Amino acid sequence: MIWFSEEIMDDFISSLTDEMLLHIISLLPFESAIQTIFLSKRWKLLWQKSLVHHGTKEDLATAICSFLNTFNEHNPSKNTRKFEFYFDDGGVLLAFVGPNSKLHLCFPTEKREFPIPFGLHLNFDQQNLPPQLSPCTFFVKSLHLVSVSHLTNETVSSILSNFQYLETLKITGCFGLRTINIGSEKKLVKLTIFECPDLKFLHIRSYKLKTFHYRGILPWFGTQNHFNLADAMLDCREGPSEDSLLYVKNIDPVLLTIKNVAVLTLCKWIFKAFFCPSLSTFLVEFQFYNLKELWWIDDSDERFDNDAMVSFLKLCPSLEQLFVTIDPKTYHLESTANYAIQVGKTTQLRHLKLVKLEGFPNMEMEILLSNRLREFVIAEPLILSSSSDGTCLQRLSKIPFHKAMLNRVGNFETYEHKWFYEFVELSDLSHINLKHLHMGLQT
Repeated sequence: MIWFSEEIMDDFISSLTDEMLLHIISLLPFESAIQTIFLSKRWKLLWQKSLVHHGTKEDLATAICSFLNTFNEHNPSKNTRKFEFYFDDGGVLLAFVGPNSKLHLCFPTEKREFPIPFGLHLNFDQQNLPPQLSPCTFFVKSLHLVSVSHLTNETVSSILSNFQYLETLKITGCFGLRTINIGSEKKLVKLTIFECPDLKFLHIRSYKLKTFHYRGILPWFGTQNHFNLADAMLDCREGPSEDSLLYVKNIDPVLLTIKNVAVLTLCKWIFKAFFCPSLSTFLVEFQFYNLKELWWIDDSDERFDNDAMVSFLKLCPSLEQLFVTIDPKTYHLESTANYAIQVGKTTQLRHLKLVKLEGFPNMEMEILLSNRLREFVIAEPLILSSSSDGTCLQRLSKIPFHKAMLNRVGNFETYEHKWFYEFVELSDLSHINLKHLHMGLQT
């Protein structure tokens, strides 16, 4: 048996041509192939290799379509995944083809204090392409747009008219983006919009959208078609845009789109400002019958007002997991009316298995909320408390009367049954789901 030293292997790898290395990569699944970047500097340089073109802004759409049309994952000479296009006055497009027909388009620019406003009009149902574009033979199913600006928005709209099979769209980091109009009646099932701080208006025309993730200032939100979301994230801790506060009376279509969600993230202020006024006018009690997993983001820190959350929970008869985060930086809305006691009057939670609390300033507040939940929660859920850095996790446990007196925790009893509780640290976390599905989603 012949053993090769590391130096010999490095020399052997270095002696191979790019075509041979690319052929090796093409034989591997992408998830395995990408790991070759860690084998040596030679492999790393191969992955960093890009097609580089120069031109004008008017050439952008044609250039990206040409890059996609010549890409062939199984042809070593045509499976370069990275494309760089440099255009007028320092403009640049960075494109990357990922696994499973994913495409990343990034337009890195300097962040301006007052970015020039622009809009995105994305129609994926166009039958007639712009005259300068040829049909795209590479079917993009997932697209991530990063840092689109007023200089590139029209080009992006033109390019995307070629992506009629797009199923997933993600838009992030677009400063100056004021309006988004999306039209896709055929394929689009997932839409994500993160960190677009200037967005004022969002209009969606779709029948098949199932997942909607949004993080940022709440814009005016309009829908042309009715669609039933299964997964909705409304992480709007920064508060509302000026325009969004004008459509409180037109929130019913939005409520209907999230009525059947199984996974939901919601800020308390949105429930108070928009949902409560609308729900209080429904002739039949409105409920989220399919909701299994809820992330509730609260703005309270010194005095936790749980009335709004309790009212919402009573609309969720199938809830199994509840995550509550107190973030004092979240937008605070003063109550203008006591809508909370008018909705969610009768529901009892029979399936709640897990409650996880984060950001609570003290144990007293956590136990008071736990006692409030027991008023309408039939089962005895696992209640966990997480430290601010997430390194320490404690479980709420029942303790006997004499121990409660010894530890002076008697103030936290439940008055009907004289139960006493304290939080004890957990060591084995392997069997516990510590995060809501929306926690930690990256841009």
